[in-house]
Amino acid sequence: MLCWGNASYGQLGLGGIDEEIVIEPRKCEFFHGKKVCDVGCGLKHTVFLLDDGTVYTCGCNDLGQLGHEKPRKKPEHVVALDAQIIVAVSGGESHTLALNDKGQIFSWGLGSDGQLGLNNFEECVRVPRNIKCLSDVQIAQVACGYRHSHALSKGGQVFSWGQNQFGQLGLGMHGSSISTPQLIQSLQGIPFAQLSAGGAHSFAITLSGAVFGWGRNKFGQLGLNDTNDRWFPALLKSLRSQRVIYVSCGEDHTAALTKEGGVFTFGAGGYGQLGHNSTNHEINPRKVFELMGNIVTQISCGRQHTLAFTPSSGKMYSFGLGGNGQLGTRSTCNRKSPAPVKGPFVASAAPIESESEQCFCIHRIYAGGDQSFAHYYSPNKPQTITDIQTNRGICTLNEDIIEKWLSHSTGRLSLEISSEIDLVFSSASCLNGSFLATSNPDHFNTSSKFSGVDMNMARLLFHRVIQHDHPEISQQIAASLEKNLLPRLTNSPPDIESLRLYLTLPECPLFSDQNNYVTITIPFAKSIIMLKEAALKVLGNWWSTFEGMLFQRLVELYKEVVVYLLRMHKLGIPSIEQRIFNCFLDTSLRFLKMLHAVSERAGHIIEYDKFYIHELDDLVDIRNDYITWFQRQMFPSGPDSLVTLCRYPFVFDAQAKTTLLQTDAVLQMQMAVDQAQMQNLSSLFMPVESVNPCLILIVRRDNIVGDTMEVLRKSKNVDYKKPLKVIFVGEEAVDAGGVRKEFFLLIMKELMDPKYGMFRYYEESRLIWFSNKTFEEFDLFNLIGIICGLAIYNLTIVELQFPVALYKKLLKKKPTLDDLKELTPDVGRQEFVNAYVDYVFNTSVAPLFEYFYAGFHKVCGGKVLELFQPNELQAMVIGNTSYDWAELEKSTEYKGEYWKDHPTIKLFWEVFHSLPLQKKKQFLLFLTGSDRIPILGMKSLKLVIQPTGGGEHYLPVAHTCFNLLDLPKYTSTETLREKLLHAIDHNQGFNLA
Repeated sequence: MLCWGNASYGQLGLGGIDEEIVIEPRKCEFFHGKKVCDVGCGLKHTVFLLDDGTVYTCGCNDLGQLGHEKPRKKPEHVVALDAQIIVAVSGGESHTLALNDKGQIFSWGLGSDGQLGLNNFEECVRVPRNIKCLSDVQIAQVACGYRHSHALSKGGQVFSWGQNQFGQLGLGMHGSSISTPQLIQSLQGIPFAQLSAGGAHSFAITLSGAVFGWGRNKFGQLGLNDTNDRWFPALLKSLRSQRVIYVSCGEDHTAALTKEGGVFTFGAGGYGQLGHNSTNHEINPRKVFELMGNIVTQISCGRQHTLAFTPSSGKMYSFGLGGNGQLGTRSTCNRKSPAPVKGPFVASAAPIESESEQCFCIHRIYAGGDQSFAHYYSPNKPQTITDIQTNRGICTLNEDIIEKWLSHSTGRLSLEISSEIDLVFSSASCLNGSFLATSNPDHFNTSSKFSGVDMNMARLLFHRVIQHDHPEISQQIAASLEKNLLPRLTNSPPDIESLRLYLTLPECPLFSDQNNYVTITIPFAKSIIMLKEAALKVLGNWWSTFEGMLFQRLVELYKEVVVYLLRMHKLGIPSIEQRIFNCFLDTSLRFLKMLHAVSERAGHIIEYDKFYIHELDDLVDIRNDYITWFQRQMFPSGPDSLVTLCRYPFVFDAQAKTTLLQTDAVLQMQMAVDQAQMQNLSSLFMPVESVNPCLILIVRRDNIVGDTMEVLRKSKNVDYKKPLKVIFVGEEAVDAGGVRKEFFLLIMKELMDPKYGMFRYYEESRLIWFSNKTFEEFDLFNLIGIICGLAIYNLTIVELQFPVALYKKLLKKKPTLDDLKELTPDVGRQEFVNAYVDYVFNTSVAPLFEYFYAGFHKVCGGKVLELFQPNELQAMVIGNTSYDWAELEKSTEYKGEYWKDHPTIKLFWEVFHSLPLQKKKQFLLFLTGSDRIPILGMKSLKLVIQPTGGGEHYLPVAHTCFNLLDLPKYTSTETLREKLLHAIDHNQGFNLA
């Protein structure tokens, strides 16, 4: 041990020497052959901790701060602590703290400000006493300020007690001292790594380098760009990105060390203790320029001086007040910039020149008051010193601790293990400090955009700790989560690092066990929903960085919860539990809604159909649900105890959405009929006029557009929602859907005809958009809008190659750059792009689109549209591409002598399934008029195949309107393939080009 500085009270432990001050490092012979593992420097006294857990003290003892009554000039054993194994020590102005291996604190010395935490203000306590009120908390770290004290628990809680004149206890008030440890509530849930305390200010840093400071700030020692004291912990935003790993506090200045080996200092600089070659105070963290060539790995602040250690050269540097020799520069001058401490120091890796020279390799440096210490070893004796710091942090979930838990004999858990499990899973801090990312970017880059968590590690470790053959561990974890962790989560977490558990916890298999839905999974979702805006925004950002699989797991988990709840409901729930059931269901759906919004904003982390809950058809009366929702919209003041799924439309699949549309149509028609009768009171006494249940269009093939417009002009809005019936003049077809379908095909083909010039065709994307150069009447656009609406209500798909932007605009959502790229893939530079997006989709076609919009909303207006996504609306109009060719074969019907095992039919399907996708789509176009499939899927196509007379030299013929295929009785694969391909290749498609 080397020591230098003020020796007037014996605080250097050199024994009865004559000098008052020691101006360069001197060996402290007392420690020869002993291993020191920690030093706590008080203002005028020093505490030494040996690796066997014994404590020695020396220096001033006016107020009992040595804990013994022996001579004070050289270190003396504190016998009162002999029964303890001490693992850490700290010294204040005149008080001392020691921490034992069981996490208990002992205190002694000056107590007039309550700094001993003994629930009294006794002036002086000369024998170490245990701080009883912390006995049920396991403490990991202690730090003494001049007259206040701090402790960090293994569970991540920060306690403070003692003087509070400047708010240095961080409890939100200032003034009177407090003599028992208080929890700093505002730091709950943050994973802390280290505490430090100065004259009357305090610091705490997190595992990922966020720095919080509070207390006195007269000189800017909190680094907050002002000189106002802080009674609550405040985050130093300027240091967040600097990867701080350690902070040391002087009387009125602060030094921070970064992972890269940089040093920042701030606060009082009157003696040069900031090292900036000036005596100015700094109210912001400022990098010590002169240390920048060296990588610093340790720093320590004395009262008004600072030490730094650079292992590459083996040298220590000091700056600040030097009057008592504390700089070790063989001078008593103050130093304004770093000066090397004198002595034969070498780097630990340096080769030794000769045996005779005495060289030192520095292991640890310490400073406090006006004294400095350095713990060294000889270069030729490799270091065997255990680094005490390793175990002085909070508990986190890692591989080692899990192995320890799993290796116990199965059956009952020992008290030690069960309390350790309880500690980790009851503490938000412990979980937030677990699974930190070590690859690039690592957790030191945590921000509102990056969580700093390795989700893969979280998953692996959770799956490792929850095992079928260790139910006792799972039970303990579940109990801790349910009873301690979840109920204590706050709705406004103090820092982004305290949000990590919201990402990682659902990876724990306990969440997907039905037995825990009500006790863990749902309460967890509830705590997320209750979070304040700012926290939710950060979580949203973090979720949007998830890979699809990971995000999907979270969505699936809560879809399962919803299905479970609805199943329970179907089985019957006692009315007394109905309210709580509704809360559970509402919570789970609201959480899914949140995830859905995140996915949409991030441009579909997973496709929108991944949110569909297909089981709803069996579990819920969708019609009823819609009507309840509809009434709720009309009369919002009603009781809101019911959960309507329509508030969460993203869970409805195509089948359910179609049911909703039909329900809405019936509802609208019913309302219109009711209205007519209300207005016409006399109808009570008159025979009611018969309302035609259908919308009938009588049109001529050669004037299909004109005739349709004429009929629609005369129809009331409500008629549009009725089933459509089409009659072609002079034809006797019964409209069982076929004629209607032909009508849609023909009118669309006509309206798309370039002669009207209503639409512009984009070659590269094969899509169309409104042409702003059209001379046509706007009424035609209105007509197309109506036709799209009618197609939806009549469950018929039309060939209409618009981009998704159209459907966004119909739903009052803004088209984006991605929509423009869909239309014209090679779109240009960003700055002009936004304006161009607006021009293409909005301004240039405003009146045309307005008419289209009005026409569409005439048919599909109303509340029901709010339930659709743009992509879903598109699928309703033009179908989708979820092909299922096996389903097509399964649902096909046969006529005449054909049946599913007829030789020709078997040949047909063999050939069909062997065709490439493009040809299969062409076949659909040939047979049904569209290569997309209706929203209800393949089965709703209802293909019919019938035999025809004539020989094998005939081609197959399609009756598009009825999805009917005339298939000659081919007998060979070759012939069938050749004729089928010939037929589909020469099909006249309906399109613009």
